[in-house]
Amino acid sequence: MSVAFYRQVVAALSQGAIAVATVVASRGSVPREVGAKLFVDRQGNCVGTIGGGAGEAKVIQQAQVVCATGTPQWVEINLAGSPQQPREGICGGWMQVWIDRWQGSAAAALGQTILTQLNAGQSVTLVTPLGEGRSPYVEGGGGREREGQAGAGSSLGVFREVLQPSPTLLIVGAGHCGIQLAQVAALAGFQVMVQDDRPDWANRAHYPQVAEIFAGAIATALTTLEQHAQLYVALVTRGYQYDLEALNLLLQREVPCPYIGMIGSQKRVRQVCQTLIQAGIDATRLNSLYAPI
Repeated sequence: MSVAFYRQVVAALSQGAIAVATVVASRGSVPREVGAKLFVDRQGNCVGTIGGGAGEAKVIQQAQVVCATGTPQWVEINLAGSPQQPREGICGGWMQVWIDRWQGSAAAALGQTILTQLNAGQSVTLVTPLGEGRSPYVEGGGGREREGQAGAGSSLGVFREVLQPSPTLLIVGAGHCGIQLAQVAALAGFQVMVQDDRPDWANRAHYPQVAEIFAGAIATALTTLEQHAQLYVALVTRGYQYDLEALNLLLQREVPCPYIGMIGSQKRVRQVCQTLIQAGIDATRLNSLYAPI
């Protein structure tokens, strides 16, 4: 699940208990994958989806009961119906959903731990015990239960899932191009961040949707993001010298960026590359540079 989902989990827990529904098993043709989630709060507000339709409506109804009582429940969604007897759908598959209640300081701390690690570009292994009286925990994060090595549906009764961070797009240069790029990248599912040493441009008024704004030096931003394995970068700076400074640091990262793009004319791009090579950058590293972007 995404950073945005767990951000909403943390926010909702500050207002009270929620019921979290997770697809823990499936077969055949189904609308969502194992690990898909939604949560419902005490007011009946729902965030996320396990696929919509009658099956999701059934889960939401049971989630409201779980939120009120604290008693976890299994819900099966049978999609093997026919037009005459549709059941929960006619896709042909089957889904098993586990619903349990998250509440209190322990759940809030769990949500914050997940959110912090995902925001730092790190994966998280979330273990959900499939039984009453046991709470979810992050593997390696101090959880006391370690007996379950099997997946959902096993006799040991735990569901183990690896939550991956969203790919991060760092926009270097907070001008007009960056403002438009941030909007498109957020819609495409990136966790967007922006860097510029001009606070008049690098601010929430221009970038309301971004996860982080670095209104300072590019070196500071890249130090913060040094462990991000999926760091995509777009250089849309206001000048040649800013491209040089950013590329010099980016091309020497211990964790290589899967994508670095730079806007600019052929002359500007050629001059930047020549200057970097003269400064000692291995020319083969420039193969990862997309210019034109």
